[in-house]
Amino acid sequence: QAHLIESGGGSVQAGGSLKLSCAVAGYSFSGYCMGWFRQAPGKEREGIASIKTDNTTTYKDSVKGRFTISTDNAKDTLYLQMNSLKPEDTAMYYCAARLPCPKGGVWPGPLYWGQGTQVTVSS
Repeated sequence: QAHLIESGGGSVQAGGSLKLSCAVAGYSFSGYCMGWFRQAPGKEREGIASIKTDNTTTYKDSVKGRFTISTDNAKDTLYLQMNSLKPEDTAMYYCAARLPCPKGGVWPGPLYWGQGTQVTVSS
């Protein structure tokens, strides 16, 4: 059973930056992607960034060029660097593991979720 624990959320003004971290235990990163999803109030959860074991990344168009997903060398910590934040980025952000890698704009659900960390961007 994997355990994913996010940290780094908070409140920031538009144009600011935050870096989310996800500590992963009990899971070996291989054969699938890891990623970040988010869910804004009243909206469905959406995939926004994924990374393969070879460090190939995929981003939702709305965050491309502003967000960067990465892992540490041991691949037991997942990161999401978020720059140029906008009020529409306000959401609960979730780390995901054993994620079938997204293809053609389709983001399958992962096997493992973190508990989420709140990001609030004010204008």
